[in-house]
Amino acid sequence: MTRRKQMTRVRIPTGAYNKMNTEKFKKKLVEFHDKNYKKLLLIPLALFIFGFVYMGIFYSQNNDFIHKDISLTGGTSVTINDKINSDELKNAISDKLESVNVREISDLITREQIAVIVETKSGGEQTRNVLEDFLGYELNEENSSFEFTGSSLSENFYNQLLIAILIAFVLMALVVFVQFKVLIPSLAVIVSAFADIFFTLIVVNIFGIPISTAGIVAFLMLIGYSVDTDILLTNKVLRREGTVNKKIWSSFKTGITMTIIAFCSALISLFVVGSFSSVLNQIFLIMTIGLGFDVFNTWLTNVSIIKWYVLRKQKKNEN
Repeated sequence: MTRRKQMTRVRIPTGAYNKMNTEKFKKKLVEFHDKNYKKLLLIPLALFIFGFVYMGIFYSQNNDFIHKDISLTGGTSVTINDKINSDELKNAISDKLESVNVREISDLITREQIAVIVETKSGGEQTRNVLEDFLGYELNEENSSFEFTGSSLSENFYNQLLIAILIAFVLMALVVFVQFKVLIPSLAVIVSAFADIFFTLIVVNIFGIPISTAGIVAFLMLIGYSVDTDILLTNKVLRREGTVNKKIWSSFKTGITMTIIAFCSALISLFVVGSFSSVLNQIFLIMTIGLGFDVFNTWLTNVSIIKWYVLRKQKKNEN
């Protein structure tokens, strides 16, 4: 008689199997980061070099660091309460007016066009004549509204907004230094926050998006959104007990959840609400780009710098 050996299969619960895979991925990720965290800093360094070169060329060509819309340069804004093809209108008047931008206004519920907004750096009277020639009827208070902003007033407002951003950034830097009282980790937080704003500005300029007062406010908001995950990471790594990698992983799980929620909220708002308002569109667009860079700068740049700092400090204490 031959005995048949019966082999029994051990079934691993789905939850335990997923946990095993997560642990394997985490282990490989930690091993990779331990070997390459210093080399990874070459990526943001290369982006910074490209960014400064690009902004230098951009400034030499435009005599400014951004493309401004008429709210920052001065000009005329006309709202026409009529259904007009915006592409045809723009093509017809672009050669006759300076720096023309045409936007449609739609009903929030029906999405039916109810008006168009024409923005140009040209004067009010010239803009009125050009538009009336195209439309074939006279523009009055019932079918349109005109707004004119002087260049000196716009320039004044622009300078005040830049000062506000500078003051906010300096105050943020002071709070970080007071909070941690250590030079390198504090600088890492500040550099990461600056990189979020700087890289976002470069992307906006590359795509030729004219920045309005709303856009400047969005950059101001980005300072607060950029620094929260960096402070979370630095605080846990410097002040909590445990290995460096364990503290970084714990920070990552919390921080990436915060950023993803904020990113998804801004992205949804961009497509849902932004299509009806140019002001909200620009705010949410800048926030979405900035939050995307926040993931990169926090979990590649900042985490590598602070890991380098802590491990070097531990090595010195051991010696």
